[in-house]
Amino acid sequence: MYFGNGFFDLKNKSFIAKDIEIKLKKDTFGNLDNDPRLKGVSAEGKNEITKIKKGIFTSCEDNDDCPPWVITAKEIKHDKEKKQLIYEGALLKIYNIPVLYFPKFFHPDPSVKRQSGLLKPRLNNSNILGSSFSLPYYNVISDNKDFTLRPTVFDSDIVMLQNEYRQENEKSSLIVDFGYVDGYKSSISSRKNSISHLFANFEADLALESFTNSNFFLSLKKISNDTYLKIFDENIFKSDVTPTDYNLLESEAKLILNHDDFSFTTGFQSFENLTLSSSDRYQYILPYYDFDKQIFKDYEKGSINFSSNGSNDLNNTNNLKTVISNNLDFNSSDIISKFGFKSAYNLYLKNLNTVAKNDDKYKSSPQMELMSILELNTSLPLVNQSNSSMNYLTPKASIRFNPGDMKNHTSSDRSVNVDGIFDINRLALDDSFEEGKSLTLGLEYKKTKLSDINKYFEAKIATIYRDKNEDFIPVSSGINNRNTNFFGTLSNNFFDIGSISYDFIIDNNLNDFVYNSINTSLNYKNFKTTFNFIEEDGIVGDTNTLENTTTYEFDEQNYLSFNTRRNRKINLTEYYNLIYEYKNDCLVAGIKYNKTYYEDRDLKPSENIRFTITLSPLTSFEQKVDQ
Repeated sequence: MYFGNGFFDLKNKSFIAKDIEIKLKKDTFGNLDNDPRLKGVSAEGKNEITKIKKGIFTSCEDNDDCPPWVITAKEIKHDKEKKQLIYEGALLKIYNIPVLYFPKFFHPDPSVKRQSGLLKPRLNNSNILGSSFSLPYYNVISDNKDFTLRPTVFDSDIVMLQNEYRQENEKSSLIVDFGYVDGYKSSISSRKNSISHLFANFEADLALESFTNSNFFLSLKKISNDTYLKIFDENIFKSDVTPTDYNLLESEAKLILNHDDFSFTTGFQSFENLTLSSSDRYQYILPYYDFDKQIFKDYEKGSINFSSNGSNDLNNTNNLKTVISNNLDFNSSDIISKFGFKSAYNLYLKNLNTVAKNDDKYKSSPQMELMSILELNTSLPLVNQSNSSMNYLTPKASIRFNPGDMKNHTSSDRSVNVDGIFDINRLALDDSFEEGKSLTLGLEYKKTKLSDINKYFEAKIATIYRDKNEDFIPVSSGINNRNTNFFGTLSNNFFDIGSISYDFIIDNNLNDFVYNSINTSLNYKNFKTTFNFIEEDGIVGDTNTLENTTTYEFDEQNYLSFNTRRNRKINLTEYYNLIYEYKNDCLVAGIKYNKTYYEDRDLKPSENIRFTITLSPLTSFEQKVDQ
């Protein structure tokens, strides 16, 4: 605190002074670039009350320029007992232009970590819902409990009430997020409805003495309208319990036990796919378990691992299947020959137990099957060092033999790429080993700079040969024929201004590219752009999209961003996003242009321009610009 002059009674802890300036810690609001401060023409203090006349408050950086924003007030009172700053006749100014008047308001002083009271307001605008205003209230219930009430009022006579309850105990935590919306009318409905959501997470450390870790996790996700999250996306206050996928809701109860000798997980799961019809959208796994234990390990000979997993899976209302899989895996240690070959042999055994109802894959009577697959792999790592780089060349081979059959996965959607083609479960199947005899061949090359290992060029290519076509291997994988597809990737990260990577799949006749994926990144001074291109054809899929994101920083405070994606298959641009933003330590202002062609039930294509401003740490405002 600094004073021009004044009278100070140290005995009675009172003073009268003029030209007062109070400087707060730079990180008071979480930004070290801030200079939060309070100035006044005069001030007086007695006991626990300090009053500042004709006060000015801002959090902006202290320099010779006009602060981006300030709050002026006839009087600012600091109540040390209540730990509050109370403003009388307050006026918000942005670059010295009056914007908003408050007859009276208060907020906690900077010493407060948690205190009940109003949080910063939020003004927003939605293309579907119109303008809205939200003024959250935060309530401290106890040292480990609090509650936030967030009412939002829309100019379209919609009212949204979102509540979040949090509780942190010594060994557990709980978050419950409940929202209720009254007066929403869908574009496909003739009347207004009330819709809601409930998201909750509970975690607990059980601290069971017999285990190194013992944790219980419970989550619940439920909404009453399929497009609820998409419609209210801009108005829902996101938290740790908000779903990340707006088309899929997952609820779960899970127990995790880790022991020095094994790990065990069990639980219940439910999935709701919001894009499907009511009868087909639910899947329940009641229950499931995973058990894993290493039986033997010898660094010279190898290791033996046992794992078991099972589940009851109810899908599409009446499709029920029970699967228990027991697996015994032997993995030898690497054998290095005198010529430099690195080899290993692996044996995988599976006992599959199944019973099902109304299922195409599993029978209605109990079935028990024994499966096995033997793998021999070898590689020859070659290394060459020059004055400026390291060069690695590695030919690889893997021979696999499955003496039995596999489940019919012909129509299953599976993809294989060059990075995972040497994995033993490259088809990601839980109930089968890849059938037949096969030889996988690959070649990997990598060149890195000695001065910077993050600068490199890498190339990989691989393919699979079989003694015959295998009908039960997924067709979409491209590895079911005698001569399979060729899988490859090229990555170049040598350039200082950008990088490029290219993944491809060539059909077994070497005539057509059935998969192409190109990712490029260019960074030159203040200009950055990325292109992502994906094309799938033939048995692999039917996709052709191009996406671009470009940004340009004019200086430290001004930047422009553009993002678009085009579906070249149907010759349609899915969306455009164009943003201009001005930013300093305490103010962010921008103009957003958005055009979308996306349509999903009561979500229709839209086009809008919005002005946004954030005053840190006061509030955020977003307003649609009339066109």
